[in-house]
Amino acid sequence: MNHSAREEEWAAWMSAAMAGDTLAYHRFLKAVTPYLRSVARRRCDQYGAPPSEVEDVVQEVLLAVHLKRGTWDVSRPVGPWLSSIVRNKLIDSLRRRGRHVSIPIDDVMETLESIPQAEATEQIDVDRLVDGLRNPQREIVRSISLGGAGIRETAERLQMTEGAVRVALHRALKGLAALYRSDGRANG
Repeated sequence: MNHSAREEEWAAWMSAAMAGDTLAYHRFLKAVTPYLRSVARRRCDQYGAPPSEVEDVVQEVLLAVHLKRGTWDVSRPVGPWLSSIVRNKLIDSLRRRGRHVSIPIDDVMETLESIPQAEATEQIDVDRLVDGLRNPQREIVRSISLGGAGIRETAERLQMTEGAVRVALHRALKGLAALYRSDGRANG
């Protein structure tokens, strides 16, 4: 079976599975497992992970597929979606074991895509709401909630106490929630 026929078969089974066909889901999982094992083995070799990691990664990927199958875009091939899950699960596994992983951009180019229009619009809405805050709340929300920085790091950067940052963050998020509801987006 060639690559595109395999992809079509997998896509058909996955689509049927998402519609509730358990037999199609079983066929899909049975068919993709050797592929997942192959990709995991290749990725383990590539990132210097021990071969014993392969089966753990495959099991984590199968669980992720089960939990996140609704995120698969039916207009896109299944193989790259599965490959990116394998890569992410292997990286998670290596990080848990204390290994730093560096991935060349060429290895992930096919999985990168532009932000869908709905997400871009949501980002504009978030930016607009955050811009409505006064400082230092605006900087605290950008730093912690949007940028992923910690309380301590933000407090040091803004020359505030950690307690003051926590209080300002709480008040800012409460204010954003009120703005969001008043914008009529809570129900839409």
